[in-house]
Amino acid sequence: MRRTVQFQAPERGAERESRQGEARQPEPLRTEFGFELPRGYVDESGTVHRSGVMRLATARDELVPLRDDRVRENSAYLSVVLISRVVTRIGTVEDIHPGVIEDLFASDLAFLQDFYRRINAEGHTRAAVNCPSCHEEFTVDLAGGRLGES
Repeated sequence: MRRTVQFQAPERGAERESRQGEARQPEPLRTEFGFELPRGYVDESGTVHRSGVMRLATARDELVPLRDDRVRENSAYLSVVLISRVVTRIGTVEDIHPGVIEDLFASDLAFLQDFYRRINAEGHTRAAVNCPSCHEEFTVDLAGGRLGES
């Protein structure tokens, strides 16, 4: 049974202000983030699953894999075990375990590793980019899929 918990972000000094100068309420802390895999997980029946959910990692999520024999034998396996602990769903697949993550395409595993880093270290899924033609800076949300797709 999965629980969804909403936390209110603690206030840091004064409340954020909008462009008009009026005070806004702090945004609630997000604990789950949706994503779209670049290629998708192909299950045993051949169905491709691309959308999924990753939750914020806990200290336990980062410590438990260190006791795993597969990680002790091959440190590269750490990311497989860690990602399997924090991904809660890929498509209709809700039983996410290291075997599921092992069966991902390498580009999808790399995407999830970067996604993990963004939500746990930076607290969001946005990335600053520059347009190669006009050099204008803007932000894209990586959770929505690959760049250039709608």
